[in-house]
Amino acid sequence: MTLKVLTPLCLSLSLSSLIPLASLQAAEDQNQMPPPPVNLGEEVVSSWPNNWGIGIGVRRGDIPYATEQDEVYDTLPLIYFKNDYFYINGMEAAGHIWKNDNHQVNLYTRFRFVDIPKELQNESQSQAFDFGLQYRFVKDDWDFDIAFLSDSNKRSYGYSRTQYHWQSGDWTLKPYAEFQWKSADFNDHYYGLDKYDVGGGIAFNAGVKARYHVISNLYLLGQFGVGRLEDDVYHLPTINNRFQYESFLGFGFYPDPNKEQYSAQPVSPKRKTGSEYLRIAHGWATPSNLNAILKWQTKTDPYNNQFTSAFYGTQLTDSLFNLPIDLYLTPGVVWHHDSEVQDNLAEAVIAIKAYYTFELGPRFRLGVAEGLSYVSSVTHIEGSELDVKGYKPSKLLNYLDFSLDVNLGDVFNSAKMDNLWLGYSIHHRSGIFESSSAFGRISGGSNYQSVYLQWHF
Repeated sequence: MTLKVLTPLCLSLSLSSLIPLASLQAAEDQNQMPPPPVNLGEEVVSSWPNNWGIGIGVRRGDIPYATEQDEVYDTLPLIYFKNDYFYINGMEAAGHIWKNDNHQVNLYTRFRFVDIPKELQNESQSQAFDFGLQYRFVKDDWDFDIAFLSDSNKRSYGYSRTQYHWQSGDWTLKPYAEFQWKSADFNDHYYGLDKYDVGGGIAFNAGVKARYHVISNLYLLGQFGVGRLEDDVYHLPTINNRFQYESFLGFGFYPDPNKEQYSAQPVSPKRKTGSEYLRIAHGWATPSNLNAILKWQTKTDPYNNQFTSAFYGTQLTDSLFNLPIDLYLTPGVVWHHDSEVQDNLAEAVIAIKAYYTFELGPRFRLGVAEGLSYVSSVTHIEGSELDVKGYKPSKLLNYLDFSLDVNLGDVFNSAKMDNLWLGYSIHHRSGIFESSSAFGRISGGSNYQSVYLQWHF
């Protein structure tokens, strides 16, 4: 049964524990006039979007198969974002081919869960993001979706889904109902396990997603749902349960609903200009784990594997919990260069990154990012580590980025370089200590150290 997580939840940003308390002036009441816009060089930004979120939670799913274990748990880091071109909603995302106020035609992907005992998930890796087309109709508080997808082996399926958005006070509820249409190839493989012919069928699931505003940017999130398998699937020798229950519990950071999303930081000639950036980096692989790197105990990769990356950033807000923390949505592409042990390969990243700026003479920034990383082929530095540990590699892994940079305009006392930052970062991929089947239920990954230039505009 596929989980469509309510809204992305957010990894706790440990960065905030390093930040001294600082207050940000905000609108006290919606009836009052908002503060004046902040002048960012040639642009004026009067407000920040309220269409973002990041978080983490635990999903519990029933195992429908005839196994001794009845349930399985997953840790899921999630992102939420939408604009006029695409949306990311937890474990699903879409790019708009065409849209207007009520209708959308989208290139679409969502994660398909296959609930089996966790000790089998690394070898199986049968669940994945599937791709297809989606039509969506939006009217007032109602959403209606139809989608057609297939897995990597062209086993096709589709769904129709209806959702209703209800909000009162600090509560937001989204009840949903979904019919899933599955082809014969799909059912034969995922339920008949390629041993029994099942034929196509229609399954049903329904539930409710919930979000509760605790304080400021902090929310609690949850979901409860139940699915019913069709008769032909339920009567298979491989299947033990007709009904599958799933639940989700986590927390996330989202825009504070109790204040206007206006920038409240004072105008300062030392503030970076522009709410977008481009970052170009070059990195070197290291066999050291993340803890060793943070302790400056880094080993050199004997094969000198390297990458070059480009990241784009668009600003979401300039405050988190009333602290001066800048948040950016930052997609990126990474090109891993060939070496004597690997061919050229590509990596795609989507993340949300937080920055905290402080002054020690020049301005410095600490940054931390959380997101997802997908590689076209597993790198040597990653594959060799997982091979030693006995894991089957996963192309999709959790992504972290830690950085420290300095403003070159301050260093060289040059107004022309005020938008330019020079930095060091750690590019990290991992499976969150075997806690997530979405990442192949592995422990380990890869680390690269990089230097970069980041230009804000």
